[in-house]
Amino acid sequence: MHIPDGFISPQTYLPAYVLAGCAWVYAARRVRRALGDETVPRLAVLTALVYALSLVMLPLPGGTSVHALGVGLLALLFGIWTAFLAYSLVLALQALLFGAGGLTALPINALAMGLAGAATAVGVYRLLGPRRETVAVALAGWCSVTVAALLVALVLGLQPLIASAPDGTPRFFPFGLEITLPAVVLPHLLLGVAEAALTVLVWRYARARGWVTGADRRSPSPAMSSGEIQE
Repeated sequence: MHIPDGFISPQTYLPAYVLAGCAWVYAARRVRRALGDETVPRLAVLTALVYALSLVMLPLPGGTSVHALGVGLLALLFGIWTAFLAYSLVLALQALLFGAGGLTALPINALAMGLAGAATAVGVYRLLGPRRETVAVALAGWCSVTVAALLVALVLGLQPLIASAPDGTPRFFPFGLEITLPAVVLPHLLLGVAEAALTVLVWRYARARGWVTGADRRSPSPAMSSGEIQE
C-alpha cells in the first residue's frame, strides 16, 4: 500500500507535509504526557512487530502489493496519537532502509495509514466495543486497512487531475480513479480479514497479560488512563 517516490506531485505532498508536520508535533506532545515506564517497552515490542509485518509485501497482478498494517492494533492498545507517531516512525524507517514507500510520499502514507487508520479503528471500537468486544476489535482492524487503502487510492487517482502537462498528459501518476480504486481497495478488503484475525489474536494476548482493562471498554488500554484515546 506504500506510495513510492515519484508518484505524487509537489502540489500534493508539500501541503501534506505541512499537515502531517502539525500532526506529528501535536502527537509528540500528547505521547510525552501519556506514556509511562511500563507502557514504553510494550509500545516498542508491538511497534517492532508492526514494522516486521508491514515489510512482508504480497505482490499482485498489475504492479501493486498488499501488506498488513497493524496500526489498528496500536491504536486500540495505546491510543490514536501514539499509534500515529509509532506508525510514522515505521514508515520512515522502511523508506530509508528498504525503499518501501518514499520520503516525498511519507506524509501521505503517514496520514492515510497512521492517522486515518488509527482513528478509524478507535471509532469502530467505540461504537461496538461495549456490546461485542471481539467483533469490535476484528472490525476495527478490518476497517483501519480499508479506510487507509481508500485514501491511498483517492490520492493516487487524483494525481492526473492535479498535475498534468498542457496537453493533458499526467506528469506523475498516470492512472485515474477508475483504475486506482479497484486496484488498491479490492485486494485490501480481503487483506482486512487477515488483519482482523491478527488484531484479535494480539488483542487477546495483551488482555491475558493485563495490558487491556475491562472495566471501561471505551478506553482500550491502561496506557490511556490519562485520556488520550478520549479525543
